[in-house]
Amino acid sequence: MIPELDPDLVLLLGGLVLGFAFGALVQARHFCIMGAIADLVLFASARRLRVWLLAIAIALFGTQLAAAGGLVPLAESGYLAPTLAFGPVLVGGLMFGFGMVLTGGCASRSLVRAAAGSLKSLVVLLVMGLAAWTAQLGALAPAHRALRELASLPLDDVAEAQALWRPLAALGLEPEAARLLATLLAVGVLLAFVLADPRLRRAPADLLTGAFLGLLVVSGWLLTGVLAADPFEPAAPASLSYVAPVGQALMLVTTGAGDAVLGPALVLGTLLGAAAAAPVAGGFRLEGFASSGELARHLVGAALMGAGGVVAMGCTVGQGLTGLSTLGASSLLATLSIVAGAAWALRWLETGRLLPSPLRSFAGPSGRSTGASTGATPWREATPGDIR
Repeated sequence: MIPELDPDLVLLLGGLVLGFAFGALVQARHFCIMGAIADLVLFASARRLRVWLLAIAIALFGTQLAAAGGLVPLAESGYLAPTLAFGPVLVGGLMFGFGMVLTGGCASRSLVRAAAGSLKSLVVLLVMGLAAWTAQLGALAPAHRALRELASLPLDDVAEAQALWRPLAALGLEPEAARLLATLLAVGVLLAFVLADPRLRRAPADLLTGAFLGLLVVSGWLLTGVLAADPFEPAAPASLSYVAPVGQALMLVTTGAGDAVLGPALVLGTLLGAAAAAPVAGGFRLEGFASSGELARHLVGAALMGAGGVVAMGCTVGQGLTGLSTLGASSLLATLSIVAGAAWALRWLETGRLLPSPLRSFAGPSGRSTGASTGATPWREATPGDIR
């Protein structure tokens, strides 16, 4: 007879395994969502973006299949709340996207770099975790709550109220038929765009990277919704995310307080997996700040990421993979806002202008930026060796 395991122990072990796999993969493949956005904005290249979209497609298909089969109660997740908090996700997404460009990578990428010896990323993680807690429970929490109250839209009190398949159900389709149709349409469009690139079709390692990332998201849902489900104390299902978990891990290490299990386990597992893969991905290398200006830029970016990630209820992974797999409207808004914030920061670093001028173009006659130079741009740190 198989002994019944404590749900918290299952969450701890499962989170470590998921984090280890994620960290090792991202380290070995140099996967970077911010780098994918930079390629698109600055070089009109969608190669790395297609890998991200493939991960979204796989995560979306597997998650909706699990929900349709009754394995994962997505309606109980925070992503599908009966209130559409459009203000927080838009503002928080812009903050997070802008901040991750200043630091040269998102929360998960900072964890992976820190595991390979980046002291810059370690500082980013500490500041980001502190800012996350400040926005969630500290000095910024009242402003966060006020924004949520002022800029939220109540929805119908039905299961998965903000799911993007709900309009189809309103037209007369049965809920599960509407879910299936919306899922197939979304996955079909994503896969068609991904596989339209003949170079990517001939790159099995890139395809496997995207597919494996998507499967990790599905595995996270199954871990929390099935394996670690506690019938006596049911908890909301969740999957991969990194901003709030970094804050939870920081609180646990510094004070010993906190009842979160999955988040800190994911953080620790990601660090271990990235460290294990570092020797084959370039090795360990201590990396510090080159100037006080670079330090200041990373501090500001980390603070924006921490506060913005909490306000937006997720990051490029928490919203841009896990959230999108639920077909939640807020996740779609948050992801688009993160992309917009990153594009805004990239243009600022290229041109030296925080706001676009209607009287001047971004580029001079030579085609190069005419704005003030800000020195080495952080987004370039993410590009060497990344998926091509």
